Amino acid sequence: MKSEFSADLEEEPQDTIDLNREIIKNPSSTFYGRVKGVSMVDAGIFPKDILVIDKSLEPKNEDIVICYIEGEFTLKRIRKDKTGIWLIPESSHYKPIQITEDMEFLIWGVVTHVIKSMR
Repeated sequence: MKSEFSADLEEEPQDTIDLNREIIKNPSSTFYGRVKGVSMVDAGIFPKDILVIDKSLEPKNEDIVICYIEGEFTLKRIRKDKTGIWLIPESSHYKPIQITEDMEFLIWGVVTHVIKSMR
């Protein structure tokens, strides 16, 4: 299997990686946020991870989104089906939230990337 990554530390890097160019497609509407809770751990998103959030994207079914609901921000997977809109946690310790018309609800942005510290 051929790898596109070279770990040869003796050579000088041929190309540099500009993270802003690689992960930010809409600079004026992209923000960073830090994860505080554990409701998305089964999706590989843990406390202290940094989220790249694009507010200009229209959320698609199954996207991970930042929502403002009933006065608080939350990170969940969005699911739209015939019964309505659901916010789905990725942890068995939390229950899905069905959005109803009487709720204060706003999709604040779509998570496009997760940045992790390995130390």
